[in-house]
Amino acid sequence: MSATSKPALSRRALLGAAPLPAAAPRYRVSSDSSDDPLFMSATKLAGLIRAGQLSASEAVRLHIARIEALHPRLNAVVARCFERALYEAREADAAQARGKPLGPLHGVPMTIKDSFDTEGLVSTGGTLGRAHFIPGQDATVVARVRAAGAILLGKTNTPEFTLGVGPRGTDNLVYGVTRNPYHPDYQPGASSGGSAANVAAGGASFDLGSDFYGSIRDPAHACGVVGLKPTHGRVPRTGHIIGYGGAYDAFQGIGPLVRRVEDLALLLPIIAGPDQRDAAVQPVPLGDADAVDLRGLRVAVYATNGENPPSAEIQELVRRCAQSLAEAGCRVREDMPPKMGELAGLRGAYSGAAGGYLTRSLLQRAGTATPYPSLPPASGDELPCADFTRYAEELDAVRSEQLAWFEQYDLILCPASTRAALPIGERPAPLPLPPPAKPAPAAAPVPRRRMSPYYLGIYNTNGWPAGVVRAGSAAGEPALPVGVQLIARPWREDQLIAALRHIEAYTGGYRRPPI
Repeated sequence: MSATSKPALSRRALLGAAPLPAAAPRYRVSSDSSDDPLFMSATKLAGLIRAGQLSASEAVRLHIARIEALHPRLNAVVARCFERALYEAREADAAQARGKPLGPLHGVPMTIKDSFDTEGLVSTGGTLGRAHFIPGQDATVVARVRAAGAILLGKTNTPEFTLGVGPRGTDNLVYGVTRNPYHPDYQPGASSGGSAANVAAGGASFDLGSDFYGSIRDPAHACGVVGLKPTHGRVPRTGHIIGYGGAYDAFQGIGPLVRRVEDLALLLPIIAGPDQRDAAVQPVPLGDADAVDLRGLRVAVYATNGENPPSAEIQELVRRCAQSLAEAGCRVREDMPPKMGELAGLRGAYSGAAGGYLTRSLLQRAGTATPYPSLPPASGDELPCADFTRYAEELDAVRSEQLAWFEQYDLILCPASTRAALPIGERPAPLPLPPPAKPAPAAAPVPRRRMSPYYLGIYNTNGWPAGVVRAGSAAGEPALPVGVQLIARPWREDQLIAALRHIEAYTGGYRRPPI
């Protein structure tokens, strides 16, 4: 399915876009050595367009051709606005000729995860009820990157509501399954799997994804790109299919997927800051990653959490990256936040206390009658309000204890996953309808769902900024990419980006897939 829209456009940014950090230049200088516009960093491509070495129209045409060539094998870009993109590119070239560039992303082609609203372009969220839904305005982050000069080529695939992740990974009943560019029989991760697959394969300079339980960082790991989940409260979620507010507000983050770490420093200042809609977003200044001195930074490292150990090769990659940080002058020590298993279990219990409310409300708002088989159930036992409140209090108590622990460190280094990308499985059978919910007796013991402390979702639960960068390849065939994860204290994305850049330089980072 594809969609086009009328060429007329407006580069509208919602109020309150965050300014660039005071220490950062308006136009960043790239250190990327790539000479192919399809695979260089967005920072370098923007510089070439700005210098007149490549026009926006040429860049857009190259990426359109690449998407069309990739689509039969990847199915990553599922709704397209090529005609509008070419129109915007011509406008951008005309503005450049008048000496009035549109911003730091002038002419840079991008795609956007299909969970975000995009003005004039079908935005399904992977659910049948929105198969023909065309929003009247962009999500905040989309408006901001467009106002900075980026040109939208289309939408990238996602599981239903970003939640329906099953044995096929990024799959839904609207567009079908997306495949990994390193091998078509493997998943690209989820739920921003279409985003990561397309960026890895050269279909866009960058994409914007969302992360509720690792949904930016897992695809970054699976597809060998860079993904960032900023601090909770850094980036507005306005216009995302699971937006802001409510009991699960703190778990959802918005961030970029790119090929090179330098693009995080380019994009984060553009998308961050209050929009006068998302009440959780704070006007906290961004630090400058270029000003960070790694020497003396305190790093806690763990290659396994003891409950779900990664493969031996992933553990060894983490240890090698830790050694490289030590050689750069960091003070590295084996340690991990306390009560990781307890936090994971509390999140599971807290999330399940409302029964199937979240799924049910999403289906009702979208008008979807047939959900994806792996979507979480839309009904279930609901606990009394007192138990739900107690879970919230216990959850906050553990988060507070972990935050106090983090005072002795600046960064954490750990695995991004226990394994490389998974094979694409068979589509599951439809879920049976659950029995009607029965209210729990007031005196009944409160059940706790046992959950292992997954390496990614734990950092949604505590809201800390986290990023993934490629660190190597899995042994054997196919040689799938493998990433490592770095976490910083709240609001210290500058230190996080600086450390990710160091690991990228040490390991080589992104490598072009064979597709």
